[in-house]
Amino acid sequence: MISFRADLKIMLAAQPVDFRKSVHTLSALVSEALRADPYCGDVFIFRSKRSDRVKLLAWDGSGMVLVTKWLEEGRFTWPPIRDGVVSLTATQLSMLIDGLDWSRVTPKVVKRPVGVM
Repeated sequence: MISFRADLKIMLAAQPVDFRKSVHTLSALVSEALRADPYCGDVFIFRSKRSDRVKLLAWDGSGMVLVTKWLEEGRFTWPPIRDGVVSLTATQLSMLIDGLDWSRVTPKVVKRPVGVM
Protein backbone atom coordinates (compact mmCIF):
# COMPACT_ATOMS: atom_id res chain seq x y z
CA MET A 1 0.00 0.00 0.00
CA ILE A 2 1.25 3.48 -0.81
CA SER A 3 1.14 5.72 2.25
CA PHE A 4 1.05 9.49 2.02
CA ARG A 5 3.75 10.29 4.59
CA ALA A 6 5.01 13.83 5.15
CA ASP A 7 8.30 13.28 3.28
CA LEU A 8 6.73 11.44 0.31
CA LYS A 9 8.05 12.57 -3.07
CA ILE A 10 5.83 12.12 -6.10
CA MET A 11 7.58 12.35 -9.45
CA LEU A 12 5.91 12.41 -12.84
CA ALA A 13 7.96 11.37 -15.87
CA ALA A 14 7.37 14.07 -18.47
CA GLN A 15 7.87 11.73 -21.46
CA PRO A 16 5.16 9.16 -22.33
CA VAL A 17 6.16 5.50 -21.98
CA ASP A 18 5.15 2.32 -23.78
CA PHE A 19 2.42 0.89 -21.55
CA ARG A 20 3.51 -2.67 -22.31
CA LYS A 21 6.48 -2.06 -19.98
CA SER A 22 6.59 -4.29 -16.91
CA VAL A 23 7.33 -3.39 -13.31
CA HIS A 24 10.97 -4.41 -13.88
CA THR A 25 11.37 -2.23 -16.97
CA LEU A 26 9.72 0.76 -15.27
CA SER A 27 12.02 0.29 -12.25
CA ALA A 28 15.02 0.37 -14.59
CA LEU A 29 13.60 3.51 -16.23
CA VAL A 30 13.38 5.20 -12.82
CA SER A 31 17.05 4.39 -12.19
CA GLU A 32 18.41 5.26 -15.61
CA ALA A 33 16.21 8.02 -17.05
CA LEU A 34 14.96 9.70 -13.88
CA ARG A 35 18.18 9.17 -11.89
CA ALA A 36 16.25 8.04 -8.81
CA ASP A 37 16.13 4.97 -6.59
CA PRO A 38 12.96 2.98 -7.38
CA TYR A 39 13.21 1.33 -3.93
CA CYS A 40 13.21 4.57 -1.91
CA GLY A 41 9.46 4.54 -1.23
CA ASP A 42 8.64 7.52 -3.45
CA VAL A 43 5.89 7.36 -6.09
CA PHE A 44 6.83 7.46 -9.77
CA ILE A 45 4.12 8.28 -12.31
CA PHE A 46 4.20 7.35 -15.98
CA ARG A 47 1.88 8.58 -18.70
CA SER A 48 0.75 6.92 -21.90
CA LYS A 49 0.89 8.41 -25.37
CA ARG A 50 -2.93 8.34 -25.49
CA SER A 51 -3.19 10.57 -22.37
CA ASP A 52 -6.01 8.45 -20.94
CA ARG A 53 -3.81 6.04 -18.97
CA VAL A 54 -1.47 6.34 -16.03
CA LYS A 55 0.85 3.96 -14.16
CA LEU A 56 2.15 4.48 -10.62
CA LEU A 57 5.21 2.65 -9.34
CA ALA A 58 6.29 2.54 -5.70
CA TRP A 59 8.20 0.36 -3.26
CA ASP A 60 6.09 -0.22 -0.12
CA GLY A 61 8.79 -1.88 2.00
CA SER A 62 7.86 -5.46 1.15
CA GLY A 63 7.50 -5.32 -2.63
CA MET A 64 7.04 -3.19 -5.68
CA VAL A 65 3.54 -1.82 -6.28
CA LEU A 66 2.37 -1.12 -9.82
CA VAL A 67 -1.00 0.59 -10.27
CA THR A 68 -2.59 1.18 -13.66
CA LYS A 69 -5.63 3.34 -14.34
CA TRP A 70 -7.34 4.35 -17.54
CA LEU A 71 -10.21 6.76 -17.90
CA GLU A 72 -13.38 5.58 -19.62
CA GLU A 73 -13.99 9.14 -20.84
CA GLY A 74 -11.72 12.15 -21.14
CA ARG A 75 -7.99 12.47 -20.62
CA PHE A 76 -5.60 13.04 -17.77
CA THR A 77 -4.08 16.52 -17.44
CA TRP A 78 -0.37 16.35 -18.25
CA PRO A 79 2.37 18.97 -18.41
CA PRO A 80 3.94 19.62 -21.83
CA ILE A 81 6.07 16.71 -23.11
CA ARG A 82 9.76 17.34 -22.41
CA ASP A 83 12.66 15.57 -20.76
CA GLY A 84 12.82 15.40 -17.02
CA VAL A 85 10.52 15.04 -14.05
CA VAL A 86 7.67 17.07 -12.60
CA SER A 87 7.09 16.93 -8.82
CA LEU A 88 3.55 16.72 -7.49
CA THR A 89 2.03 17.06 -4.04
CA ALA A 90 -0.15 14.32 -2.54
CA THR A 91 -3.22 16.48 -3.27
CA GLN A 92 -2.20 16.94 -6.91
CA LEU A 93 -1.66 13.16 -7.20
CA SER A 94 -5.16 12.51 -5.84
CA MET A 95 -6.61 14.97 -8.34
CA LEU A 96 -4.62 13.41 -11.21
CA ILE A 97 -5.90 9.93 -10.37
CA ASP A 98 -9.47 11.29 -10.23
CA GLY A 99 -9.01 12.74 -13.74
CA LEU A 100 -9.15 16.36 -12.52
CA ASP A 101 -6.92 19.24 -13.64
CA TRP A 102 -4.25 19.06 -10.90
CA SER A 103 -2.14 21.77 -12.58
CA ARG A 104 -4.49 24.46 -11.29
CA VAL A 105 -3.82 23.58 -7.65
CA THR A 106 -0.83 25.13 -5.95
CA PRO A 107 0.17 24.52 -2.35
CA LYS A 108 -0.84 27.26 0.06
CA VAL A 109 2.18 29.01 1.58
CA VAL A 110 1.95 28.90 5.36
CA LYS A 111 4.31 30.95 7.53
CA ARG A 112 6.14 29.02 10.17
CA PRO A 113 5.22 30.27 13.69
CA VAL A 114 7.80 32.34 15.49
CA GLY A 115 8.93 30.81 18.80
CA VAL A 116 5.97 31.11 21.16
CA MET A 117 6.32 30.13 24.79
